[in-house]
Amino acid sequence: MTKEYLTSRNTPKIAMPRRELRPLLRVVLRRLPWRRAALGFAGLVIVFALWWIGTDLLTVPGSFARRFSPIQTLVSLGALLTDSDLLLHIAVSLRRIVVGLACALAIGVPLGLAVGSFGTLEAATSPAFQFLRMISPLSWMPIAVMLFGVGDHPIYFLLTFAAVWPILLSTASGVRALDASTLQLARSLAATRWETMRHVVLPGVLSHVLTGVRLAIGILWIVLVPCEMLGVSAGLGYVILDTRDRLAYSDLMAMVLLIGALGFFLDMAARIFYRLRMPEG
Repeated sequence: MTKEYLTSRNTPKIAMPRRELRPLLRVVLRRLPWRRAALGFAGLVIVFALWWIGTDLLTVPGSFARRFSPIQTLVSLGALLTDSDLLLHIAVSLRRIVVGLACALAIGVPLGLAVGSFGTLEAATSPAFQFLRMISPLSWMPIAVMLFGVGDHPIYFLLTFAAVWPILLSTASGVRALDASTLQLARSLAATRWETMRHVVLPGVLSHVLTGVRLAIGILWIVLVPCEMLGVSAGLGYVILDTRDRLAYSDLMAMVLLIGALGFFLDMAARIFYRLRMPEG
């Protein structure tokens, strides 16, 4: 046998103590993606279990609460997903979300850039903006109908009013957070206002604008359903009213679940888009 073989064989193996392995395993398990997904699924199961207990176990047979049972709701949801009209209603609602968000961006981003750039303008507009922001968009519903009539236009107005504030305030906050030395460097290089805005300000406030968009999407989805009860003939809010008028309570709960699921996926898409655009954030 060679000397190297004897040396390697006689060398004692260093084993990590069990006390040190346990914290390491805990850290690894916490960082596994499936663990977070499993915890989220468990939370949903608990919510459904509490729902089932409240409607099926704690109520007497034939009570009104049993019409909202999760079992009947899931059956109605399966039937609803096979309805050809459902995609039409979803498409109409998503179109209204896109139009409202686009109008809010067209108004909120330029205003936010101006407010964040000029202190005098900020001082003059901040009280008015904060006052208007605290007014519920739904309180404008009667006025919107009187001004724009029945149809999509009052819905666009209400959605725009709801979404413009997080975008405007986030954009203004992003402008104020810009590095002053970067702006000074642009001026020293004789950059015009448009060049400074395009190459320094807009890239610098992009993360804040996207954060405002994420917040706006959540607000829009909440405001959308009651807005679609303004005499329109399509949309998720219209379906909610229709199921109520037909006394189809399991269908109504199925629509509530569907609206929640669509809102969840919208927020997920916004988060994914944010991470793709801002990988370092």
